[in-house]
Amino acid sequence: MAAPAPKQEELQPHAVRDQLPAVSYCLTSPPPWPEAILLGFQHYLVMLGTTVIIPTALVPQMGGGNEEKARVIQTLLFVAGINTLIQSFLGTRLPAVIGGSYTFVAPTISIILAGRYSGIADPHEKFLRIMRGTQGALIVASTLQIIMGFSGLWRIVVRLLSPLSAAPLVALVGFGLYELGFPSVAKCIEIGLPQILLLVALSQYIPHLLPLVGTAFERFAVIMSIVVVWLYAFFLTVGGAYKNAAPKTQFHCRTDRSGLVGGAPWISVPYPFQWGAPTFDAGEAFAMMAASFVALVESTGAFIAVSRYASATPCPPSVMSRGIGWQGVGILLGGLFGTANGSSVSVENAGLLGLTRVGSRRVVQISAGFMIFFSILGKFGAVFASIPGPIIAAIYCLLFAYVGMAGVGFLQFCNLNSFRTKFILGFSLFMGLSVPQYFNEYTSVAGFGPVHTHARWFNDMINVVFSSKAFVGGAVAYFLDNTLHRRDGTVRKDRGHHFWDRFRSFKTDPRSEEFYSLPFNLNKFFPSF
Repeated sequence: MAAPAPKQEELQPHAVRDQLPAVSYCLTSPPPWPEAILLGFQHYLVMLGTTVIIPTALVPQMGGGNEEKARVIQTLLFVAGINTLIQSFLGTRLPAVIGGSYTFVAPTISIILAGRYSGIADPHEKFLRIMRGTQGALIVASTLQIIMGFSGLWRIVVRLLSPLSAAPLVALVGFGLYELGFPSVAKCIEIGLPQILLLVALSQYIPHLLPLVGTAFERFAVIMSIVVVWLYAFFLTVGGAYKNAAPKTQFHCRTDRSGLVGGAPWISVPYPFQWGAPTFDAGEAFAMMAASFVALVESTGAFIAVSRYASATPCPPSVMSRGIGWQGVGILLGGLFGTANGSSVSVENAGLLGLTRVGSRRVVQISAGFMIFFSILGKFGAVFASIPGPIIAAIYCLLFAYVGMAGVGFLQFCNLNSFRTKFILGFSLFMGLSVPQYFNEYTSVAGFGPVHTHARWFNDMINVVFSSKAFVGGAVAYFLDNTLHRRDGTVRKDRGHHFWDRFRSFKTDPRSEEFYSLPFNLNKFFPSF
């Protein structure tokens, strides 16, 4: 007997949504205080990964030991807390954590390798000199985002974004960080793989198997899985599992190898110019400005993902520009305090909004409080910062995937049957992965990038720009989308431009006031357009 014909409503595609449904707590609806505090602590744990990884990689090359590494991590954490509070109160007002950025690592390494530091014999003196050099470069680089954000220049750029050009940008902000996922998990597979499996089980399967308590597992899966696997790694360490292992294996697997607890002071308040007066070099400043511009583009994609998972409307261009201006102030603070690294939106914390389905602004403000608190109480913060890297990398596998899918989700506004859409989407994604792969492979083999002239600062500028997957893919999509048959009437609908028309100005959609207006009636003095 033939099956009955499907009903007409069953054949309809899924409805297009300006705001993501099924979010438990949106941008303006905070959870109860006990839950909000625990969720805030979870955000703090997640952002610790980048905060620890970057100084761990850079400080030894600068000449610093465990003590200097612990202080740099404290400073980066302290500045991240301040920047996150500034962004949530005065910037975009989205629940975005502003932390360290991998984009600034390459120009920082270039400063480390500068010839003027090679003759310094004393490691501590060398560390201080290099740190002051990075401070000067960051202070100059911050002006790019400050000017582009507060002048409204970035608003003009963002107004030309459509769902089609935003999709590759946001997708590559998440998927483009694949190198920080399983390759890092595999450095200690016996703790990394259980972390992935446990996190997937707690966040995806348990909520459906145990519906009465499922919400708790869904929201706090990261904390629960970290505690279990961290304890497991601790027992492996004290049980002597790594006693005869290679030094590299011990470093990645053992829970007592970070050196942070011993190197961190009990109480220490970071302050501006704690390493001495910054020094300035024009070439290094230009290279750092290129990194600042790349971070600006990547943060724009991350802000778009955050607005989606916070169940807010798309961020108006004027608000996005305001957020970029304050992010520039954050990079300036990093230069003044001496973090050896710039600031951008934390991609992993953006993904955590999707995993927990909690996009509340208050939760992220609480997490900023944890950052500042544990940066001052050094020993206590160092305990959490000593979580083995493969555990953090395992969490990244889920969180970066969520951010990538936020970008894919914007394709609901586009006509995927259009060959123009297929070309722009496919070509931009492919080039966004392929071009940086060439630059990174060339650098790993030759020891320097494909652009290798006598002007080191010029080499750094080009190599930094084309090593970013999100920047390359986003730039290709943006250019093609705004130049290819743009005036064709059907193209406007194919690219989804008409869906975002009402969000191109702050005042054309009433929900913008609810989500993005400044507190304390500051909109009267700093209006959004």
